[in-house]
Amino acid sequence: MSEEEREHCYVESAQLAQQLSLSKQYLDASPLHPISTATSVRVRDGKRLVTDGPFAETREQLGGYYLVDAGDLDEAIRIAERIPPARFGTVEIRPVMEIAGLPTD
Repeated sequence: MSEEEREHCYVESAQLAQQLSLSKQYLDASPLHPISTATSVRVRDGKRLVTDGPFAETREQLGGYYLVDAGDLDEAIRIAERIPPARFGTVEIRPVMEIAGLPTD
């Protein structure tokens, strides 16, 4: 994407987040910096290994996320199709795993 296209995508994404917030479905969202800014951390045999770059070499990259409250998969799909990057990339839907003991706020 050009810088102009990227900025337009951010504006549209913020508008969608506002719409989801009005319907009480918005929980969180944020774009991510490119994988060139990534730092990976591994612990093996009790020793930390820190490397620059992504964990895995891949063509596809996670560009950001939306965390929404959807009643079921069909509703999540309807929300996902409204996410601007779906027009030129892929939006992956995953349910959030609930683990006892995690903070709620």
